[in-house]
Amino acid sequence: MALFEVEHIGVRYHRNGEPFVPFSDVSFSLEAGCLYNLTGPSGSGKSTLLNACALMIPRSGGTLSLAGAPCRQFRPAQWRRRVCLVPQASALVPGTVRDNLLFPWTLKVNAGTPPPSDEVLRALLSLAMLDGVGLDHAAAQLSGGQQARVALLRAFTTRPTVMLLDEVEAALDEQSAVAVSRLTRALLTSGTTCLRIRHRAEDGYAYGVFTLDGGTMSYQQNPLTADNAPVTDDVSAHDMGVFQILASLAPTPPAPAMNARPSASVVGRSAASDGASAASPTASAVGPTASPKEGSR
Repeated sequence: MALFEVEHIGVRYHRNGEPFVPFSDVSFSLEAGCLYNLTGPSGSGKSTLLNACALMIPRSGGTLSLAGAPCRQFRPAQWRRRVCLVPQASALVPGTVRDNLLFPWTLKVNAGTPPPSDEVLRALLSLAMLDGVGLDHAAAQLSGGQQARVALLRAFTTRPTVMLLDEVEAALDEQSAVAVSRLTRALLTSGTTCLRIRHRAEDGYAYGVFTLDGGTMSYQQNPLTADNAPVTDDVSAHDMGVFQILASLAPTPPAPAMNARPSASVVGRSAASDGASAASPTASAVGPTASPKEGSR
C-alpha cells in the first residue's frame, strides 16, 4: 500500500472574477522514503495541487489518504503536522535563528514532543551549510538564501511523513540550492517522502517525475533510481546521525484510529468538511507561510 494517496482530487475557484478549474480528476500515490519531482507548464496548477494536498485550500472533490487513513480522520493541524507544505516564500518569525527553528514547538499540535537540543540544532545548521550562523543570530539579518534554508530546517525538525516542497530553490544561489538538495536527501534517510516542484537542472535524486498538464497527471519513473530507492548512497554518517536523533526527539504521531468518524465520501462536496478552511491558510504546523497563489504555477 502506498504511503500517500490522492484519488480523483479537484479544485475550483475564481480567477479574475471568472470560475477556474485547474484540474478536476487527478490521482497519484507516493511510496515511503522516496523523492518525486512535480513538473508541468506555468499555470497548470502545480502549486494549487500541493496546497490542496496539505489542506491549505478547499477541494471540490476527491480524497486524500495517509498510510490508509483518510484526511477526514485528522484535524487540519494534525494533517499538516504529517503532510507539511514548504512554500517558496516561507516567512521567518521575529527573533533569533533558534526562535525560528523551535517555532513549531510553540504550536499546540506539537505539544508533548520534546524540541531538539541546541546541539542538534547546530548539527542541522551545519548540514544546511550554515556553520557560520549562530543560534542567537537575528533571523532578520540573514541573507535570502540563509533565510530559505532556516525555513526549510524548521520544517525538517518536525519530521513530517510527507514533505511538499514548492519551488523552495527557485530564488536561491547555487550554494544554497546545493544545501537544500543535501537537506532533502538527508531527510529521506529518516523515511520521509518528498514531492517537490523544481525547475533547476535535474539532480538525479528523484525516484520518479509527475507531470501535471491540461488537468491530467502522468508519471515516469527514473530508471537510474528505480532499483535502489530511496536514494541514500552519499548521505554521510553524520547526516544519518542527526536524523536518528530527530527521530527520537520528535516522532511523527500515529494516525488516528480508523473509523474514528463515520465513513463518507468527500467527492463532490467542499473540502471545508475535512477542515481545509478551519484555520488560516497562511498558518501551517511548522510556521507562517505566504498566502497560497492558486493556479499561479
